[in-house]
Amino acid sequence: MDLVRHLECFVAVAEESHFGRAAARLGMAQPPLSQRIQRLERELGVRLFERTSRQVTITEAGRLLLAEARELLARSESFLATARRVRSGETGLLRAALPPDLSGETVAALLADFGRRRSGLELELHELSTAQQLDRLAAHELDVGVVNHPCDVSGLELGPVLRRELGVLLPRGAAPARLDEVPLVALTGYDLILFPRAAAPALYDDLLTTCARGGYTPAAVRHGQGASFVRGLVLSASAVALCPRDARPPGAEGGDQDVVWRPLTGAPLAWRHSAAWPKGRGDAAVHAFAEAATLALRTTAGATPDTPTRPLHLRPASEYWL
Repeated sequence: MDLVRHLECFVAVAEESHFGRAAARLGMAQPPLSQRIQRLERELGVRLFERTSRQVTITEAGRLLLAEARELLARSESFLATARRVRSGETGLLRAALPPDLSGETVAALLADFGRRRSGLELELHELSTAQQLDRLAAHELDVGVVNHPCDVSGLELGPVLRRELGVLLPRGAAPARLDEVPLVALTGYDLILFPRAAAPALYDDLLTTCARGGYTPAAVRHGQGASFVRGLVLSASAVALCPRDARPPGAEGGDQDVVWRPLTGAPLAWRHSAAWPKGRGDAAVHAFAEAATLALRTTAGATPDTPTRPLHLRPASEYWL
């Protein structure tokens, strides 16, 4: 039995004291309405109305049940309204992730914009590498993320792909630091500091390949991600690091510190980002997060739309593991 619909019929008849007027109010014929009331009475085991040829009178049992019937209908409407908000992404929990290489300004701008778009939504935000995000997206443990390309995007939908051009961090006394723009070949003799390969295997290999094509093959690759750790390696290990302009240390571009940042000649290297989510699971909340991420990257990180020269879809990430 559809209890909610039967209670709607009960309340309508009780308030109208007339089956015909109640049927018109409910948009149904009178015989089915009478049948619903009779079935409800059988299910409850009580008589709700006294009927005569001229009038319908609610019984004492009916009066006792009427208030609770109205309360149940109100609660059912509230329940359905909440379900609609969850379905439309207006409320509930969104599990999202960002890569470690985004600046604090970008993260703050993203969160502020998303909060304006979906103020009633709880956001569970994680800092995860691309490989970790791909694993959790595939396991449906994550609703949306921002990944670095190239990576395996099978089974995913993507937002716009944006490009953040990379420059190089060098010791202030290094010869290439005196240049306004640094060609890759000028980095010969320096070790290279990169994120651990496991974090984004395809991107890691892509960066090294591009460096080699530009005439720079580092003697050694050192691994680090934390800003202070990377800075320490640059200062003490005859090493250089790649990072976008928005992630450089304060004062590094002008050479006011012992570590300086310089753009690379021809902008050969870049981080390429996009929001990503499982196919068919992109509700309004997911799209709001993707739009907020895209806007934050463009306004705070100087990211620009990418025109890919090679496909985003590579072999599955699991095949990159050593």
